[in-house]
Amino acid sequence: MKIVLASNNPGKLAELQSMFAPLNVEWVKQEELGIPEAPEPFYTFVENALAKARHASLASGLPALADDAGLCVDAFGGLPGVDTAFYATQFGYPKGEDHNVTALLAQMQGLSNRRAAMVSTLVAVRSPKDPEPLIAVGRVVVEITQARAGHNGFGFDPVMYLTAFGKTFAQLPAEVKNANSHRGAAAKIMLTMMQERWLA
Repeated sequence: MKIVLASNNPGKLAELQSMFAPLNVEWVKQEELGIPEAPEPFYTFVENALAKARHASLASGLPALADDAGLCVDAFGGLPGVDTAFYATQFGYPKGEDHNVTALLAQMQGLSNRRAAMVSTLVAVRSPKDPEPLIAVGRVVVEITQARAGHNGFGFDPVMYLTAFGKTFAQLPAEVKNANSHRGAAAKIMLTMMQERWLA
């Protein structure tokens, strides 16, 4: 079976390919098929992930898996949420993961409530009109640090502190991070659903 990964984010693609290796299916990146990024006009992770999966499936004629993930900060009423990738641009920085971290640390200066959740929503469809998309959500509660720590991972990993480990995601080895991250939790659920419903 061949499945399209509906993302052009290299960090996300590497994680997903590693997490879904046990499925023993052939994963194809949408970029390799010349499929552009899908529009993401919605306010929720699940709607955007579904739009991305349908878009990739329609363009490729193959089943597709999409991920929409983001940071939900308690002190900001759950934002930036679906706008996480563009967070820095709201404060005059260019779009980019490192700028996002810089903007977040600046906006949180002086705030005592540093609780946040990293959320990953995975959606898989067999076809663009699949009436029963598979949906898996992973959520990990973190504390946002005062400064960056660690060099592994990508995105907000250097400022996402996990109390259970006493470290940020960026300080953890990739296999430990993947086993305990929001995307890792969603992937575990999705893996089981795909095995039971698509590959049984």
